[in-house]
Amino acid sequence: MRYELFYWPGIQGRGEFVRLALEDAGAPYLDVGLGDASEGLGLPAIDSYLNGDATPRPPFAPPFLKAGNLVISHVANILQFLGPPLALVPDNEPARYWIHGLQLTLSDWVAEIHDIHHPIGPSLYYQQQQEAAQRRATLFHQQRLPRFLDYFEQVLEQNPAGPEYLAGGEHCYADLSLFQVIRGLQYAFPQAMKAQKTRIPKILALVDRVGGRPGIKAYLQSGRRQPFNESGIFRHYPELDTGS
Repeated sequence: MRYELFYWPGIQGRGEFVRLALEDAGAPYLDVGLGDASEGLGLPAIDSYLNGDATPRPPFAPPFLKAGNLVISHVANILQFLGPPLALVPDNEPARYWIHGLQLTLSDWVAEIHDIHHPIGPSLYYQQQQEAAQRRATLFHQQRLPRFLDYFEQVLEQNPAGPEYLAGGEHCYADLSLFQVIRGLQYAFPQAMKAQKTRIPKILALVDRVGGRPGIKAYLQSGRRQPFNESGIFRHYPELDTGS
């Protein structure tokens, strides 16, 4: 099966969590948003689904994935669907629920990261809410960043099968998503993440391990990997980076 991923062009955004799973597994997929509108792709194809023209059950927003006749929305939902066919979850039900819970926690974290630079609302430009963003960033660096980092470091530390992976002795899609969050934080807040380095050795080892996987390494070196930028979730505004 060739999957079709629908996400906004020009940013990694939440679509990147799905791309990483597909790239890691070497699964064939079409990145619809990056295609040419003259070929029935690009933004018109996304709008066709969002407006309800392409399906009677339209998704609220990208990312969503088309797999045969199925249209699946939300990152955690998509990854839960892709996990078994892409061999990105163990073959037992308790582990699958555990991994899905980890992914939902990562989704919560991503929402908090986004809201640093848009604490009032997405309809306003960053410059229109910069003062509130600076207050939000201070609280994030003092309280929320250490809390999330400590949690995932603890998960790796207490893993009975060893600290190599989040879900046991097997690589899973939550490892890929944690990789993306840490890479994004290192882009957005290099000084803050440098200050946290000594407390998360197992997380950083996992990030290196994921980055060295053949499919991910090839993807990161390809033109398919869009760069981080100041239009996505992870934005580098020096004034929001503790230590800058």
